[in-house]
Amino acid sequence: MLTDTLKTLFIRDLEKLKEELELYSNEGNIWIVDKAIPNSAGNLTLHLVGNLNTYIGAVLGNTGYIRNRPEEFSLKYIPRQELISKLESTISMIGTVLSNITEEQITAEYPQLINDQKVSTEYFLTHLATHLSYHLGQVNYHRRLLDN
Repeated sequence: MLTDTLKTLFIRDLEKLKEELELYSNEGNIWIVDKAIPNSAGNLTLHLVGNLNTYIGAVLGNTGYIRNRPEEFSLKYIPRQELISKLESTISMIGTVLSNITEEQITAEYPQLINDQKVSTEYFLTHLATHLSYHLGQVNYHRRLLDN
């Protein structure tokens, strides 16, 4: 079933994001912004945690998560281990919620409008997986470019 594939991809990429954070030689470099790179790896991590906990956790899993999107980009210098802990909680949530999604739910309309449009849950989960992958690539590039 598609949810098994998506669960595997979400968990794989969130584990890779944890690895990227652990690879920074200097923990403070996680928060560097420079020139045309407007978002630090730390803020991209917070953004992904908020995004997935909102659209998968709260909407599909009824976790009660409440997002504060502005803080995803304004908070700074959260310790690396706290970021990793947030990722581990997100991985756990993804595993639980996607394991309980039925075939009927995944083919049904997603419970919220997305950009003022109705989309299927499978479409939106696929979008969320590619969104995660996009930002994971940015974090990898950020680390290699700015972690001297």
